[in-house]
Amino acid sequence: CLRGESIHVEERRSANEEKFSCLMERIRNCSLYGAICRVALCPLADTKFTPRYKMEATFSLPVSKLRAFVKVRKEIERCYQLIHRLGRGVIYIGSARPQPDHPHYIQSHELSRRVANLLGCTTWTGAGPGLMDAVTRGALEAGKSVGGFKIEKEAGQWTSAGSHPYLPPDTYLTCRFFSARKHGFVDAAVRNNSSDRTAVIALPGGIGTLDEMFEILSLIQLQRIGSQLPIPVLLMNYDAYYSKLLDFLGDIEHWGNLAKGEVESLWKVFENNQEALAYLARFYDLPSSKERAEEHETGIS
Repeated sequence: CLRGESIHVEERRSANEEKFSCLMERIRNCSLYGAICRVALCPLADTKFTPRYKMEATFSLPVSKLRAFVKVRKEIERCYQLIHRLGRGVIYIGSARPQPDHPHYIQSHELSRRVANLLGCTTWTGAGPGLMDAVTRGALEAGKSVGGFKIEKEAGQWTSAGSHPYLPPDTYLTCRFFSARKHGFVDAAVRNNSSDRTAVIALPGGIGTLDEMFEILSLIQLQRIGSQLPIPVLLMNYDAYYSKLLDFLGDIEHWGNLAKGEVESLWKVFENNQEALAYLARFYDLPSSKERAEEHETGIS
């Protein structure tokens, strides 16, 4: 009986090893795996995968990690495909909590409508409630395309299924992985040529907004994005919302952990929408934001 059980265990182990080899072969052939190897300066042909765990009782752990890798890759590819269809543009990050009667909701709604008219590009959001909803509605009122990257289990989400109440299903994705969602946001803001009009606009928000905002600033600081074609980054300091954060960054500079003027070189801070619109008009050498907005509003009416 024991001998039979031992043979059965060996057969299962052999089957698992075969599955592992097949899975690794698929991953080695995928484009993302190759990109990771290139970033690490390791020739793909010389790269050998060494499992962190022995292929015994714990074998299922590395397999689960590899499966997660494949899922993330597929989700990132879906984000890229959506951007390819809708086009790059302005990405907005902000709180999912403010209601339609909140002053920041009203200001964000107006800003997205006027920016969409000014730049004429796709508006990208987290496709959620709060300020993301304000931005979505503003861009739609301007008659421009809107795309979104939702995330599962977000604070204040509308339904457990992650569907959007009014956006067409083919204009947004519900992401399971934050890394894929961030890939989407960054790629939507990167300018491929001088005719691309993109921007990153940070609205008032909480931990998630700060996370996304500082990750983008880090990528710009390290010249991973925006090194050849700069990307305008705007921080909307409505009602002095971010003033204490700016003071804190000033303290960091004072203690020598940031170079003098380093933060100011990464973004521009604005107290109101008119200042932000004027800056974008100058950045892209467009007619004044006021004239452009009035022209579009007249055409719509």
